[in-house]
Amino acid sequence: MAVTEKLIEKVITEVAGPDVVPLVKTLKNKKNVSEFELAEKMKEEVNATRNRLYRLYDANLVSFVRKKDKKKGWYIYYWTFNAKRVSYLMSHLKKKRIEALYERLKRENHENFFTCGSNCIRLDFEQATNFGYKCPECGQLLEMEDNSKKIADIQKQIGELEKSVKKK
Repeated sequence: MAVTEKLIEKVITEVAGPDVVPLVKTLKNKKNVSEFELAEKMKEEVNATRNRLYRLYDANLVSFVRKKDKKKGWYIYYWTFNAKRVSYLMSHLKKKRIEALYERLKRENHENFFTCGSNCIRLDFEQATNFGYKCPECGQLLEMEDNSKKIADIQKQIGELEKSVKKK
């Protein structure tokens, strides 16, 4: 899987949050960039930059080297973005998504769901019973939902994801 700009953005957004994308763009293709330099380029406090770097570090998307400042006596961290990890993470995220979809498919196949005519809320059998088969939002009578379209959609998503994981 080629590591494109779009793929990097998607993975970063999913594992660290959309606010981290500009930091990665600043850090990408550079080695050992000081957190102070990054904060200055981002025009923000160093603590905000560190927070984002730690989120990337938790996903193993950055590495750092720690050096002691001889004048001040404190440690300065120099960061490097690990672009090679993006492909692995994307594959991992897809596999987690497939697992979640299988769980949802299992639930859709084995439970009955109820909705009102206005589709205010979707309740399982136990919840519908607790509300006396009346919608807690609008008071309309709840009817059993035909979820065959949802099941087909989930199966389609699983198929597409499994195909894209096998391509790798």
